[in-house]
Formats: sequence, structure tokens, C-alpha cells
Amino acid sequence: MKAVRLHGYHQQPVIDEVPEPTVSGPHDVVVKVGGAGVCRTDLHIIEGQWAEAMGVGLPYILGHENAGWVHEVGSAVTNVAVGDTVILHPTPTCGLCRACRAGNDMHCIASEFPGLSRDGGMAEYLLTSARACVKLDPSTQPQDVAALADAGITAYHAVRKALPLLYPGTTCVVIGAGGLGHIGIQCLSALTAANIIVVDRNANALKLAEQLGAQHTVVSDGGQVDAVKDLTGGDGAEVVLDFVAEQGAENDGFAMTRRAGSYFVIGYGGTLTIPTLDVISTERNIIGNIVGTYNDLAELMVLAEAGKVTLHTRTYPLADAQEALHDLDAGEVRGRAILVP
Repeated sequence: MKAVRLHGYHQQPVIDEVPEPTVSGPHDVVVKVGGAGVCRTDLHIIEGQWAEAMGVGLPYILGHENAGWVHEVGSAVTNVAVGDTVILHPTPTCGLCRACRAGNDMHCIASEFPGLSRDGGMAEYLLTSARACVKLDPSTQPQDVAALADAGITAYHAVRKALPLLYPGTTCVVIGAGGLGHIGIQCLSALTAANIIVVDRNANALKLAEQLGAQHTVVSDGGQVDAVKDLTGGDGAEVVLDFVAEQGAENDGFAMTRRAGSYFVIGYGGTLTIPTLDVISTERNIIGNIVGTYNDLAELMVLAEAGKVTLHTRTYPLADAQEALHDLDAGEVRGRAILVP
């Protein structure tokens, strides 16, 4: 089969011919990939930012946002069958550790992360686990939903955690209306009555944010903190969801958060520098977010299949993976780039 493989850090991945994966364990599932999302994390992987954390051997196949059709199942698989349309939770888990049993399966002590810790889904077929498969309506096209497997679940997980703080009359600031942020805006619109302010440097992204439910948009041109303060009576927002968290956005995000408010870090790459006195004197909270649970993904797919969360995508054939990565890095992709084998 054809697959997008990274042979060296700081090098572009290439299309290789590799053997198809096969079932070897009772809970294994092989999926014929119908769509594989291209994520900013893939750019970070190429830059070597995940090398130490994951310790994966090169070369290996990229791709951690995947959806498709079940191609082969292990002997103990009962929740899906050959031919089913599925989206895949990005971290196949053990189901036995305390985190799994508590429903915090993204913190499973024995989880894998296809596309980061082993071969991923930028290929014709992907080996995963029955525990990762969320069965979809047969009419759902995998390429339309693939990026919800990571970008979507990450955005939804953050919004889900913030729901108790976003009662009617509150304000939520969304920093970044790109691949993750445009999903977060839709989740906020579907699940809350909060006033939504979106901050982005790209005018087209802000136009999209308005279409998706933002009440106010702010151009990130140096005056964004003051603009948010003006829109919130000088106080700042109860919740800030930072889908950028680099190049200064992380410090802006904390500054946009009101007293006793909560700053959610979802994007990454920057460094948050805050005097501890500023944290305790205002009782502001800093909350980290990583992926989401299997149930988060299942709930998100209910919203997606009801038309309440829609991915804005640009598709590329698998052979054009380098072009997709370039376009993402250059900021030329509104929404998500999807590879279609």
C-alpha cells in the first residue's frame, strides 16, 4: 500500500510502498482509510518536537486523525463489523487501568498514539483497536469527518470542561479560528448561551467565525487585549479558549481572562510567563487540555451527524501530502486539510 512516511526530522515525508497491516490480536481492527487529517502537530513532528516524548523509530507513517471503513477484525471484536463506517479515537487504550475505568481514557497508562508513537493513518490502511472505533451512520463520508478524530475531539473536550463556567450571560473568548478554533466555536454555539468573542489575525478566519456563531470578532493586530477588555466592560472573559498558545497568544490569553476566570490552553508551542502573585491575587485558573475521551468523540459525532458541527475542509490526494503540509504551514488552509487515499 502507499503511505506517507517520515524518514528524518526537518525533512519532508515521502510516499512509500509498504506492506498492508494485518490483524494479529483478538481486538485488532484494520481500517481502510477514507480520510486522514493534516494537523499542525504533524508539522511539529517533522520539526522533531515530539521525538523525545514518543521515542518512535524512523521511518514511520504520519497521520493521527482518521476515519474510514472496517476492513478486517480480530476474533473478539463485537462492536464493529467489516464494512462499517467508523471514526477512530486517536489513542487506542487498554480499558483496564484506573484512567480508563474512570472514563479518562486519553490518560491510559498503556495507550498508543498512531501517527505519533507508531504508524498512523496517512496511508491506504491503518491498524487500530476495537476500543478506538466509533461506528457512524453509513451515509457519513469519512473524508468529511476525519479531522474530528483529533482536532474535533480536542476542541470539544475543552468546551465540555468549560460548560459549568459558561452559564447565560458569561463571555468566552476563542483565540484562533483555524483548524481547531472553528470547531470550538460551533461547539460553544451548540452547547452554551455564552457571548462568543473570536480573536484572529486573519480576516477570512474572522468572517468564518461570524458565520459559525461568534457575536464579536477582534483582529489580532497588537490591540487585541484592550479590544476584549472593552467588549467585556473592562473585566475580561470568564473563559478564554486558546487554540494558538504560541507567538505571544498565550500571554494575551491570560491577560484577557477576568478575575476568578479560567484560561484553557489547547494550542501549544509557546511559553506562558506569569508572576505567581498575578495568579493568586486574581484567583485565575490555568487549565491544560489534551485530546479527549472516547465518549467526547461519540458525543461530538452526534452533533456532527445532526449538522451542528461541520468541518470546513480542503481535500488533497494522498500523493499531494507535501503540498498539504506546505499549505497548512503557510496559513493557506481555512479549516482542515484532509488527505484522501
